[in-house]
Amino acid sequence: MGVSMGTARNWVERWERQQQRYAVDREERFAVIADATEHLCAGRDRPLLLDLGCGPGSLSARLARRLPGAEIVAVDMDPVLLELGRTHHSDAARYVDAVIGEDGWTDALKLDRRVDVAVSTTALHYLPAPVLLGTYRALAALLRPGGALINGDHFPPDGSPCSDLTAHVGRRRVERTAAHRPGDEDWESWWRAVAADPELTDLFEQRERSRPSSGDGNRHLSVAQHTRLLHEAGFGHVTPVWQVGDSCVLVALKS
Repeated sequence: MGVSMGTARNWVERWERQQQRYAVDREERFAVIADATEHLCAGRDRPLLLDLGCGPGSLSARLARRLPGAEIVAVDMDPVLLELGRTHHSDAARYVDAVIGEDGWTDALKLDRRVDVAVSTTALHYLPAPVLLGTYRALAALLRPGGALINGDHFPPDGSPCSDLTAHVGRRRVERTAAHRPGDEDWESWWRAVAADPELTDLFEQRERSRPSSGDGNRHLSVAQHTRLLHEAGFGHVTPVWQVGDSCVLVALKS
């Protein structure tokens, strides 16, 4: 069921291009997450990082370049994306197949010490709020004192008029800065093309069998609501460190 290096490189490069449609200032957000991680790991010889919802290893690869001495454990449930990451970014992380938020999901990580920083980008919003709270609690238990969760995602402000405004500002920012052309791939067309690739057929069919039913998750939760959940889960301090429109990097420190 392995994928050739050439195939993996092709699909990861196409993934990177289509993702620029959805994450406002995606590279800057990655850089901010790396900045915060680097600061929190200063002075630690071999920091342990956990990449939540890693996809094909986009964030793990960038963190590995920034912190070459770090050990990175990258977790996702998507067999296609995991295999692409294992093949194309094999040196960046140890990839783990697990469903974040399910009972016992942290056991699959096989960690031998406390995590210094857990990171995520546009990956935790699919969790319903009660599952998200449980996930925050599980992460607080994994982190060392002074460790942190750094989450980059779209967080609407409280109140629908302001929510519409920040979403609009974000969309216009993407339109001005993204190098898209008519006919470029989006999420749906990327997955249709993956399904048609003979090297990925088995993995795609496995994905379709295991994929949970879609829902709104916690996309409606504001930064303030996430902050309350994080405090309830055991994080002492929570602050946004970067925001454009409703795209935000939120840092939660464990006391």
